[in-house]
Amino acid sequence: MAKAVAPVRILGLDIGSKRIGVAVSDELGFTAQGVETLVRTSLEADLNRISSLVERYGISEIVVGIPFNMDGSEGPQARMVREMAEAIGCRCSMPVHEWDERLSTLAAERTLLEADVSRAKRRKVIDKLAAVIILQGFLDSRSFGVSA
Repeated sequence: MAKAVAPVRILGLDIGSKRIGVAVSDELGFTAQGVETLVRTSLEADLNRISSLVERYGISEIVVGIPFNMDGSEGPQARMVREMAEAIGCRCSMPVHEWDERLSTLAAERTLLEADVSRAKRRKVIDKLAAVIILQGFLDSRSFGVSA
């Protein structure tokens, strides 16, 4: 008899200074779907909204894209995202994984351009799509046994 696999849902976040793109995995951890783009207001409000998403989707882990510089160094934006990731981990009491998100926004932009999405619509969905790309990369790394 096959052993039942407990459902695991992972939240993917693309944290920027103005917006946070949000994606969730399916219960088997194979695919990422975009959920929404949150407009940042205050740290407390942002943490409350992320906590409510964690509860709504039954999230057990979180992955956050870290925007390293192209040479692999860590700039001010990466430090800001790391601080936010730490605050999210404390608030939600669960593992928060870091994922190198260099070029995720560029990949999202390219995808939207290829789909001939208007500039106004791209602005509304690019952060959510970047979160999908971050989460899908993380999920794929687990499927293939690559260390995150």
